[in-house]
Amino acid sequence: MSDDPDPTERNRLDEEESPYLRQHADNPVNWQPWDEQALEAAREENKPIFLSIGYAACHWCHVMEEESFQDEDVAEVLNEHFVPIKVDREERPDLDSVYMSICQQVTGRGGWPLSAWLTPEGKPFYVGTYFPPEQKRGMPAFGDLLEDIANSWSDPEDREEMKNRAEQWTSAIESDLSQPSPSTDGETPGPDVLETATSTAVRGADREHGGWGGGGGPKFPQPGRLQFLALAAERDGREDARAVVTETLDAMVSGGLFDHVGGGFHRYCTDQQWVVPHFEKMLYDNAEIARALLTGYQLTGSEEYAEAAARTFEFVGRELTHDEGGFYSTLGAQSPSFDDADGEAGEDEEGAFYVWTPEQVEAAVEDETDAALFRDRFGVTERGNFEGSTVLTISETVADLAEEHGLDESEVEQRLERAREQVFQARTERPRPDRDEKVLAGWNGLMISALAEGAVVLDDAYAEQAADALSFVREHLWNEDEGTLKRRYKDGDVRIDGYLEDYAFLARAALDLYQATGEVDHLAFALDLARAIEREFWDEEDETLYFTAESGESLVARPQELTDQSTPSSAGVAVQTLFALDHFADHDRFAGIAEGVLATHANDIEASPMQHASLVVAADRYHEGDLELTLVAEDVPAEWRETLADTYVPGRLLAWRPADDAELDEWLDVLGLDEAPPIWADRGTRDGEPTVYACRNFACSPPDHEVASALDWAAEEA
Repeated sequence: MSDDPDPTERNRLDEEESPYLRQHADNPVNWQPWDEQALEAAREENKPIFLSIGYAACHWCHVMEEESFQDEDVAEVLNEHFVPIKVDREERPDLDSVYMSICQQVTGRGGWPLSAWLTPEGKPFYVGTYFPPEQKRGMPAFGDLLEDIANSWSDPEDREEMKNRAEQWTSAIESDLSQPSPSTDGETPGPDVLETATSTAVRGADREHGGWGGGGGPKFPQPGRLQFLALAAERDGREDARAVVTETLDAMVSGGLFDHVGGGFHRYCTDQQWVVPHFEKMLYDNAEIARALLTGYQLTGSEEYAEAAARTFEFVGRELTHDEGGFYSTLGAQSPSFDDADGEAGEDEEGAFYVWTPEQVEAAVEDETDAALFRDRFGVTERGNFEGSTVLTISETVADLAEEHGLDESEVEQRLERAREQVFQARTERPRPDRDEKVLAGWNGLMISALAEGAVVLDDAYAEQAADALSFVREHLWNEDEGTLKRRYKDGDVRIDGYLEDYAFLARAALDLYQATGEVDHLAFALDLARAIEREFWDEEDETLYFTAESGESLVARPQELTDQSTPSSAGVAVQTLFALDHFADHDRFAGIAEGVLATHANDIEASPMQHASLVVAADRYHEGDLELTLVAEDVPAEWRETLADTYVPGRLLAWRPADDAELDEWLDVLGLDEAPPIWADRGTRDGEPTVYACRNFACSPPDHEVASALDWAAEEA
């Protein structure tokens, strides 16, 4: 029984730390968090649950709040006939996965806010997304819908029908999320899975505008697809794959998805041409797009990709970083409109912080020629491209601007950069979008991985930023004694047991940081997380990795996350990471788990490879093997770092090893190993000089003193 006799008689969201939940704390709706108090009240009072799932940067979540949840009449119906529960999907992706599954199955689409009506036992019987206050476009009015559902629930016959539907829908959720569909022969996806995925992705690509999706939009970044296309381009010589990668990255970097003034990427674009974005900025997008840009830079040598990645890291460091090193979650899409003439802030508008008029550019930039160049470069016109203002896109080349204005290209670039800095400074005076300051373990893992790769490819200084974030997560969210991870930190409040994505993304991050720095402590943490994945998420009977921990809360279904969505598939990242960490373990269980997951889901991966991008890369890694580069040196030669920075090497695993055997023994103690794993064993320096060993699938090059030579051997063996 609850200590609170009437837990649903008041809005309890002011007790929460989630900014999204707190945004609804002053609604007249008696919102409850998803907890035992609320669920117990629904069961005791035999009331259906109205579940609303969203997140702080969600535009339509804000719209529905203003239209419906602040309405006293709507609140009266919700409070009397339902137990209203509000959930932050970023805190509880498990709940979001379960109820989004049935929304997509029943309605054919998904999105946020997600609105679901559940039995007191949590089983859904009606579902949708945004509902307007008045009937329009085939959508029922929200208030009318509430009245209809309340009336039906009060009728015994209708209620029985609703419960029967809830049972059927729950079975559908279990079939979609929980029940593995193992391949009949128990084999992993075949060695041609990358070729199939590549051909499918190339056929489906928008070759005119870049990316995937046509018919007017929207266009979402698909970094997982770009990663396997780059792999096919480099290893298999697929020039069509290379072209799709460059067309997509070019569109993302030049269009409105990228913030040309302050760096970083928005969530997605609403149109086919990548012009107008949905303006929120998510940590996970800026991590995964940056990784794709680094891959694109190594694949093509395009400096534009390197610059965009660097400016994205700069944005994250400036606007999404906790003082102690962790990374915040999001910046919202809305902010008050701003009148430069009187300095007054108006109503909240989507994109107000980011858009420009010619007059605003002229007011911000001191030199008239600089201002004209900036307007022409980024397409700032009186008409605009978004509600009378302009979302900046690269509209003219530097060469064309130089010819038009009678200037050298180098002078044009200098003037544009000076103008950009002045526009950026002017923008700092505008009201800012809200920032969601949750620190999420998994999303931090994605950004740490991106920065670690940035340290290898661009500047080793990024490793320090990554290490600070990893230290923050370890200090605040990792319980070393129990080997368990919490998901969320907010202002000292730590809550929610970690999900597979938290463990998997963070394990990959720690491994990537070891590869960037050669610091064994990062490798040890990656192995600790891998052991936790085995213990909490691996089901030996079903031979799959579940999204929720064995010891976690029991829902109507235990979900798996096999497809890449806004974030990579947690199962796919886990499988890739377990294969890599198997090289440093004194057993073969990590590889066995990874192979088991691939075999269990081979049919699904082969049937829809584009949707399973991370698992496609994992399957290819299984067949091709890692390219192990054991690097033995006290002082790393600059030539090594230059070669690693300039060369795209799919499946690369950097296995740093101390040259001194006594230090190696200390490393083994840190890792809890009795003897050196094969990737390190008998691989010391030769001739007293830094030495590199390249191995793949049990074949190794002779010891070499040049990384470039070792890579040449690997290319010949491929």
